[in-house]
Amino acid sequence: MAEQELKFGIPAGSLAQATIRLFKRGGFHISAAKRSLSPRIDDEQIRLVMLRAQEMSRYVADGVLDAGITGYDWIMENESDVFEVCELSYSKTTNKPARWVLAVPNESNIRKPQDLEGGIVATELVNVTEKYFKNKKINLKIEFSWGATEVKARLVDAIVELTETGSSLRQNDLRIIDTVITTTTRLIANNDALADSFKRQKIENIAILLKAAIDAANKVGLKMNVKKGNLESILKILPAEKSPTISNLADSEFLALEVIIEGKTERSLIPALKRAGASGIITYPLDKIIH
Repeated sequence: MAEQELKFGIPAGSLAQATIRLFKRGGFHISAAKRSLSPRIDDEQIRLVMLRAQEMSRYVADGVLDAGITGYDWIMENESDVFEVCELSYSKTTNKPARWVLAVPNESNIRKPQDLEGGIVATELVNVTEKYFKNKKINLKIEFSWGATEVKARLVDAIVELTETGSSLRQNDLRIIDTVITTTTRLIANNDALADSFKRQKIENIAILLKAAIDAANKVGLKMNVKKGNLESILKILPAEKSPTISNLADSEFLALEVIIEGKTERSLIPALKRAGASGIITYPLDKIIH
């Protein structure tokens, strides 16, 4: 065991595999048996604990863990006094923010939140939902849901449920009438842990590497050779906000260009570059981008 160690929580459940993949892209290897709550990481100064995202912020706030990964929604739900180190834009299916939405069955007469006055709403996110309706001055009963909340939409008047794409709600013939809170994944830390120089640097290192992996996820590197006479036309094709690295080649007639581009533009950009006179075009995946 290392003399000093960082106790770090990673989320169990649906976000676990996405988190392990993110750490791998960041340069860490996590080996986790399916039922293990203490996965191993190839850094002896880090001790991992796997917990449900719903309770992560409480353990970090109490100092049981030095740092961890959870959602903004659960920080708000638990009213946890933690330091948000950075936002990590990843989730189990997309890199877009998820939403807790107010939803009703398609056949319901309810069209807006005010129509729920005196009704019953089921959700796992009770405290945040209570504040939402209190701010709107709507009086109703909020019931805690232990899961499968979509099924309960026809047992109560409405539900507040988490969605990334809305597909599960549509499959259950539910209609969204409002967004209660938008949430993304956050790396959080205990305030006392940040006062420890070793732990603070370790947490900052993890944040830098994970953010670098996320930034690189949808981008590729692009290299090409360009005749000096074609340089201006090539630069006009490249995205305007990108400034390529330009190097001289042994052949004085040619230059080498290197730039990072969005992966989704690759298939339209490469043929255009080829037609404009670029040669020796190479694309390659990126593990990390450090800004």
